[in-house]
Amino acid sequence: MAFHGFDGSTGGSGGAPKGGGMHSFTRPMSDINVTPLVDVMLVLLVIFIITAPLMASSIRLDLPRTSAARPSESDRKVTVWVARSGDVSIEDAVLAEPALLARLRAVAQVHPDTEVQLRADASVPYGRVVEVIGLAQQAGLNRVGFVAEPGTGATKP
Repeated sequence: MAFHGFDGSTGGSGGAPKGGGMHSFTRPMSDINVTPLVDVMLVLLVIFIITAPLMASSIRLDLPRTSAARPSESDRKVTVWVARSGDVSIEDAVLAEPALLARLRAVAQVHPDTEVQLRADASVPYGRVVEVIGLAQQAGLNRVGFVAEPGTGATKP
């Protein structure tokens, strides 16, 4: 008489059930799956690669605050920064007035409807801001927008 196991097969191993029954033993898996770790690390690497140049080239400005500040929806824009020291930069390069005028003229020749977004520190004298606006108008760019931080009111004098 042949012994039949739990799965209906004849037992050839001394009556122990086949197919992972109560008495079968399996070895624990000793491999570590590192694929999820590699995926997360690659995503973090891409994020740092993209954000590092943006953080390194930023200019520290204390922008004026107003409750009416809204971002512009302009398609073509060029950002001009006026630092606390009065230095003017465009595309993260500090330029003298003739070089700034030449750069703005080049932009105006390609797209005359480009908006100049002016980011001036709150402590910059008004006269310096007007000089930069004048340079933009000399270059042929008449659309000037002032960038301000959203807030509840005006900054301290």
